[in-house]
Amino acid sequence: MRMSCASYFILAALSLPATALAGEQVLEFKLVTKPIDVKISEVANVEGQTVTSGKMFGVAFFKDGRIAVKDFVNSADLLKGSGPIYGYSTYTFDDGSSITARYTGAIKDGRAKGEYTILSGTGAYANATGTGGFESVQSGFKGAGLYDGRFIVKTP
Repeated sequence: MRMSCASYFILAALSLPATALAGEQVLEFKLVTKPIDVKISEVANVEGQTVTSGKMFGVAFFKDGRIAVKDFVNSADLLKGSGPIYGYSTYTFDDGSSITARYTGAIKDGRAKGEYTILSGTGAYANATGTGGFESVQSGFKGAGLYDGRFIVKTP
């Protein structure tokens, strides 16, 4: 029995492992953030040492035209304004899809830079994994931060 060319391609596609059908997207964005409920504690007997934690909020403007709100918690251990930061972020798009990621990074010379590890997602990003990063950029915003960001999202 002869197999048509189309039948051959369908059979070949069906025999591929499921991981071959998984998708990977690079999502680049600009992010504006603002502290909402933050507590700064000065460390006793260590000049310039502070520990900060609290809730923050942001809006991300993606290169593909979509917008997401970012709810996150942030923690920092800073000596004279420099030191490590970490937190958890959830970016929620207007269709209800979301990406939740943990980040780690540092503030040095007034600039923040860090890396994301995607923990989960919903909707279009259900069961997402991946990585990403962010870096602060100069802005004239008073009391708010401006960042360039990027996710490399892997979906099953």
